Amino acid sequence: RMCSELLLSCIIYATINTDFTNYQYHIFLQQSRETAIPNYGTGCFSLPHCKPLGPSQDFLKQGEPTSTRCDDLHILRKKGCKEKMVENPRGGQKVEQNIPVTNRRKDTAERLRPEEITQIQPQKLTLTLRMGEPQSFNLTFKRAEDYPIDLYYLMDLSYSMHDDLQNVKKLGTALMQEMQAITSDFRIGFGSFVEKTVMPFISTTPAGLRNPCTGQYDCASPFSYKNVLSLTSNGKEFNHLVSQQQISGNLDSPEGGFDAIMQVAVCGVSIGWRNVTRLLVFSTDAGFHFAGDGKLGGIVLPNDGKCHLENNTYSMSHYYDYPSIAHLVQKLSDNNIQTIFAVTQDFQDIYQELKKLIPKSAVGTLSSNSSNVIQLIIDAYNSLSSEVILENSKLPKGVNIAYTAYCKNGVVQDGEDGRKCVNISIGDAVSFNINITAHECPKDNNSQTVKIKPLGFNEEVEVVLKFICQCECQHEGIPNSPLCHNGNGTFECGACRCNKGRTGHMCECSTEEVNTEDLDGNCRRDNGSEICSNNGDCICGTCECKKRENPEERYSGKYCECDNFNCDRYDNKLCGGHGRCECRVCICDANYTGSACDCPLDTTPCLAANQQICNGRGVCECGTCRCTDPMYQGPTCETCRTCPGICSQHKDCVQCRAFGSGEKEKTCEEDCRYLDLIIVENLSELPESTHPTCKERADNDCWFYYTYSVNGTQEIVHVVKDQDCPKGPDIIPIVVGVVAGIVLIGLALLLIWKLLMIIHDRREFAKFEKEKLNAKWDTGENPIYKSAVTTVINPKYEGK
Repeated sequence: RMCSELLLSCIIYATINTDFTNYQYHIFLQQSRETAIPNYGTGCFSLPHCKPLGPSQDFLKQGEPTSTRCDDLHILRKKGCKEKMVENPRGGQKVEQNIPVTNRRKDTAERLRPEEITQIQPQKLTLTLRMGEPQSFNLTFKRAEDYPIDLYYLMDLSYSMHDDLQNVKKLGTALMQEMQAITSDFRIGFGSFVEKTVMPFISTTPAGLRNPCTGQYDCASPFSYKNVLSLTSNGKEFNHLVSQQQISGNLDSPEGGFDAIMQVAVCGVSIGWRNVTRLLVFSTDAGFHFAGDGKLGGIVLPNDGKCHLENNTYSMSHYYDYPSIAHLVQKLSDNNIQTIFAVTQDFQDIYQELKKLIPKSAVGTLSSNSSNVIQLIIDAYNSLSSEVILENSKLPKGVNIAYTAYCKNGVVQDGEDGRKCVNISIGDAVSFNINITAHECPKDNNSQTVKIKPLGFNEEVEVVLKFICQCECQHEGIPNSPLCHNGNGTFECGACRCNKGRTGHMCECSTEEVNTEDLDGNCRRDNGSEICSNNGDCICGTCECKKRENPEERYSGKYCECDNFNCDRYDNKLCGGHGRCECRVCICDANYTGSACDCPLDTTPCLAANQQICNGRGVCECGTCRCTDPMYQGPTCETCRTCPGICSQHKDCVQCRAFGSGEKEKTCEEDCRYLDLIIVENLSELPESTHPTCKERADNDCWFYYTYSVNGTQEIVHVVKDQDCPKGPDIIPIVVGVVAGIVLIGLALLLIWKLLMIIHDRREFAKFEKEKLNAKWDTGENPIYKSAVTTVINPKYEGK
């Protein structure tokens, strides 16, 4: 949009579609308090600009401000701006540094310094942004094999950790051996913490300061944080110094671990951090104090996030409060430190919640005596290093960034998940598509720098953002051009940018000589009307019409009395979608008429199936039939609900005209002369009609066929010459069939009777056999029976 560089401020919000040609935008102009008369400049921010040869060229309509030269590309073309006159700058990108990611194996003889290893590509690029036009680039991340590691072990030395200290004393050499499987360049350091040295966190009595432990235990004096051993590759030195440490004590259960983490993060020189993978192992069996708890000891100053180590001891614990979690997250992220919380089972829930707030952190369960600390560290490191999460520095106002991640196994993520990939092994490469869009120009129009880096890694991508906030034609302006009323302005981009004290389209007015009342009179149609019809501003006696949010809508006319959006509508469309609105009147396209261009002149929608307009029974008005025959209705006057069927209606006349028979045989000449009869030879010669082919029965029980059609006022009937009479029945086959049927039915009945009788006889015989088997006869002798034979035995007979 056209905006004054001195007196108007413009803010443009633009969204761009995929072809980068159509924009939706809103513009807000805020008039400066310096003057009531705006001085329009020529700055185009996010839209194509039409730059004609001079302000007198007929490009702007009457009442349109100079800023109308800036608009959507298709609107400029529609308004007659030629292609060569359109200035439409585009954004771009340039890769400044693009070192490939490092490809090497751990077992190779080549030994690289940390600064020689590259895990992210590219390293630097410049994006030129035009408002609303996104620029995207690809970022590749690859986990390098044998990447150096710095590990700092920060241990709670309060009394409850006395048994853990014995196992940590051997940690140095043992951890060195285990880490050799991951990297050949490993360094380890050690620090300890207890609590702030003020009441009520510790006992400040002389005896309590000498030995804070009760009973027979000899404990060291309480302290906040000590850097016992800076990072070193000597594991034996770690064992030696840690073995000299003593347990201390405090009064309350939470510890001052956050103070220690802050110092470890910000005291990089004292700790000895390198630009490599940085791990901080935080070992404790208690909770933690955070910002605000220091007030219990009278400490009200917030933590300043700076290094305060004197003789490797935190010297300002009594002066500054504990850091907040957010403050701690910021410092850990700024220094690329990944945190491993090694805590006992009792405090797992607390530190799991803390892990959610600290990116690139892990939580492991520490045994009661820290015997599993080595395996815990290795597992936590593998978990942290298998995930990459991108973060960016603060973006300039009006700039948005979006990420799309292309992870292993074809997984694609966008939105918030587009920043990260998981399950990455050593040697795996993943890529991210990063899309950056500017929606407004910075106030100073200077380049801005955004840094993108993976959390927990020291490498980053530097993105320099440059903004297109002016058209090139602005640099070709002609100061004091005669085209701007005798040199009272600079002619640039086809418009005048007036000098100080001048105003108007061509800088023809002086702000000191302007008489407001006289100028206002030139902006009224009559004394009773509003200035510029209340649709514009009176600038130097000329109306400059207001702009609408919709760029397609605009006011015009000498007094801004016209517009192109307040015409009649049809079907919720301006001018029915068949015309254009000019000064609140529809100018209809060809073949349309009416106040809303809602009346088509085309008669095609009125054609009936017989190709007659409204079936010959109506007139076509605005593409719709108005039936003149009250019996007919419908879109084309073809429906007659009260009419008898066409076939039955004309049956008698067709029969008498074609065959000389039927009910109207005697009155045929009088009643049926309206029909034009055409005889055809057979059924296939009947022409197609809008009505179905009629089949009617004559008095002699024969069938005749015909079709009925209308041609204007002429009613035409096509009749098949011969009737279809049914043939008489053949008696012999009928008699033979009847006799044969009777015989067959008789035989079938006999067979059925015979079958039933056989079934009945078999059932009776089976019943007889069953009763025969079940019969029982009396085998005893008759009591009155006497045998006729008598047997006598000789008593003297001895059987010889």
